[in-house]
Amino acid sequence: MIRGTLGRDPNRNELAMYAAMWSEHCSYKSSKVHLRTLPTEGASVLVGPGQDAGAVDFGDGVAAVFKIESHSHPSAIEPYQGAATGVGGIVRDIVSMGARPVALLDPLMFGPLGDERNRWLLEGVVAGIGGYGNCIGVPTVGGEVRFAEAHSANPTVNVMCVGIAQSDRLMTATTHTPQLGSLMVLYGSTTGRDGIGGVSVLASATLEDGSEESRPSVQIGDPFAEKLLIEASLELIEEDLLEGLQDLGGAGLTCAVSESAARAGLGARLDLDQVPLREEGMEAFE
Repeated sequence: MIRGTLGRDPNRNELAMYAAMWSEHCSYKSSKVHLRTLPTEGASVLVGPGQDAGAVDFGDGVAAVFKIESHSHPSAIEPYQGAATGVGGIVRDIVSMGARPVALLDPLMFGPLGDERNRWLLEGVVAGIGGYGNCIGVPTVGGEVRFAEAHSANPTVNVMCVGIAQSDRLMTATTHTPQLGSLMVLYGSTTGRDGIGGVSVLASATLEDGSEESRPSVQIGDPFAEKLLIEASLELIEEDLLEGLQDLGGAGLTCAVSESAARAGLGARLDLDQVPLREEGMEAFE
């Protein structure tokens, strides 16, 4: 299929992009049949499926923007960072819609606490969610915790964020319809190897164990950088300096750039050698 689309063999960068975008995390290829059964339309719905988050009209020109997402597998590998970066990712979804994040909620499910590993997971996940939220100034205002044997192998870690925005200032990746020649600007934390393979098995399948390139597939959070990112993004929106805004999720530039360009009916040209790095020797596909 890839050869048929491209008319040639894909290079390593393109294989990495396909692997990420075809993952369940990015494509919802297995779950979207169930997601389509959920109600998504109504008189108060301002933004439905297809954007970074949903939005409903609160009245008086105010919109509530919200999204819930799981970060279960990363949390099973490294509970603190897995849960913390789950918060970071969901908060960026809210900010990219032009809303200020004001609250977090966390429905969590673990195995019975008689098991030492389950206690370790519970303590790490709760600390990760609370610690990240505290650093960016967004409180965890509610949630639930359940325990069942089925969750011993892999906990269910859900994080929800709610934000507030002016209804007429909501953003998407193509709010003002980017034109041919529009510039895409990457800003935020520098790029490292943490998180590679987080949405696909590409990294573990292509990199030898123990090599210098091998790194954990769990991202390492930087809440202090994200706090700056939140304030900078909201100021850019307030000053009306953006044609669109898109956050980088598990697939990084692959997802953010392709979605933004596709929604505008355009393509995009990237110079991956210009991405600001915090590690030496990184390759373009990384």
